[in-house]
Amino acid sequence: MNDTNEPSPESTGAPPRKPTVAIVFGGRSSEHSVSCSTAAGVMKAIDRAVYDVLPIGIAKDGRWVLASGDTTALELSPGHVPEVDGSGVGVLVPLSTSERSLSILEPGAPPKALTEVDVVFPLLHGPFGEDGTIQGLLELADIRYVGSGVLASAVMMDKQYMKVVFAGHGLAVGPYVVITDREWQRDPVASMDAVASLDWPVFVKPARAGSSMGISKVSEPEALRAAVELAREHDPKVIVESGIVGREIECAVLEGRDGAPPRTSEVGEIEVVRGHDFYDFEAKYLAEFDVKLTCPADVPEHVATEVRRVAAAAFEAAGCEGLARADCFYTENGDVIINEINTMPGFTALSMYPRMWAASGLSYPDLIDELIQLALARRTGLR
Repeated sequence: MNDTNEPSPESTGAPPRKPTVAIVFGGRSSEHSVSCSTAAGVMKAIDRAVYDVLPIGIAKDGRWVLASGDTTALELSPGHVPEVDGSGVGVLVPLSTSERSLSILEPGAPPKALTEVDVVFPLLHGPFGEDGTIQGLLELADIRYVGSGVLASAVMMDKQYMKVVFAGHGLAVGPYVVITDREWQRDPVASMDAVASLDWPVFVKPARAGSSMGISKVSEPEALRAAVELAREHDPKVIVESGIVGREIECAVLEGRDGAPPRTSEVGEIEVVRGHDFYDFEAKYLAEFDVKLTCPADVPEHVATEVRRVAAAAFEAAGCEGLARADCFYTENGDVIINEINTMPGFTALSMYPRMWAASGLSYPDLIDELIQLALARRTGLR
């Protein structure tokens, strides 16, 4: 924190201090490389004339280190899977409401003050970051951060409880079955029998993962056990969802200013045009020509309006803050069904969330600025 006895920049004629944004990325989840790629996009686009940027990587073993900020090395591409180098200078986060200066840890030396952080941009995907864990750490440290708080982050990360919240607020969700670790260990046959109530094909997913990690499309019961075991490599809790015949329509949501309702973007559509049974990890990040992303989506205006309404309602039902991407199905019967909300969606310039806002008149750099300003304006603690 600044010493109140020191002269202010205004009194000395010095320019005011720029807010310092700590961009945190990497992490312990299977989406480590996706997080690195997201951070590369944000670091390239953030306005350095307005903000000082502090890149902080979290290695796969959970160690926090100062990162170089080399965006090229962080980009995900065919043949290159980026990873945070955990051998760098360590970073210590103070768990105190009176101290917002990070410290660096070098072997054989006491901690040294690094810099005061005004806001954290936690570009983490999946467990141990997007799920309320880093949000809880930052709440303990009384540090402002971009995005949803502990509860919304945790609940929206768990596809089972996400659906419970949505259904409890009157939003349509598709049929599903949950297989817990204890149920699978006790009686896997009974767990698979429960799936028989769903319409085939089904999608077998880790309950608390993203980026299509560990997801399988299963068309027959004989392939179900292997799909569950694959999902369990990412999460001991598995959710199995009925395949819904329809188009995948998405909407980007942005928190309103000063208590105003959430803002919604033009809606977009994802179409897998070749080579994939569904929108899997490779299609999302490595095979751009196999996927068609359209914004605005070619749907009737009343459908786009309904998708935006559902997206905003889901954002409010979950108690989200900052940003979220709502994924919906537009069925053959004309229904709009909410599939999920992602509280820290893919955030490179080519990702759907920024693209939908760009189509709505808000550029990628301006979107980053708006999210930081929303975080700076939000009070810490209970709200």
